[in-house]
Amino acid sequence: MKVRENEQKRGNTRFTAHDISMMATMLEQLSHTIDIMFFLMERKEERNFVTMLVSAQNIDLKALLEKEKRETDMLFEIDACEPLYALICQDTKIDGGYHFAQRVVRNAVTGGGKDVYCTELEVRTTSHKIKYIIYRLMELFLKAKKANKHGEIVFKALN
Repeated sequence: MKVRENEQKRGNTRFTAHDISMMATMLEQLSHTIDIMFFLMERKEERNFVTMLVSAQNIDLKALLEKEKRETDMLFEIDACEPLYALICQDTKIDGGYHFAQRVVRNAVTGGGKDVYCTELEVRTTSHKIKYIIYRLMELFLKAKKANKHGEIVFKALN
């Protein structure tokens, strides 16, 4: 069967129904929190923050994340089957977010975790729409999985 030309040239990520369902869950769970973070940033009470997606098999990822996160970090369960968790880390810049992710990934791998994936997105400004932030975070996560970057940290910043 011949592949249609427009399917050959498509360079962006194609989302499955499950991927879109997870993004919808992320929108439901993260939107209000990110909106509050934007409000605090506009009032100069908050600076950068980092959004993070983490998944791992064969370990209690939720317990690990609850142990490693700070009191100011917010944890959200996105998909219990995956398992997939999102975090919003307040007042966090590139270095802090990366070191936190290193600790989480290292402890997940040494604790027997398989297929550990971690993506982070630093948000530096309120100029982006909340849906775009969530979309970019999920897109990074799916690209990391597709590229088989388990045990690595994929980190991007939105200016």
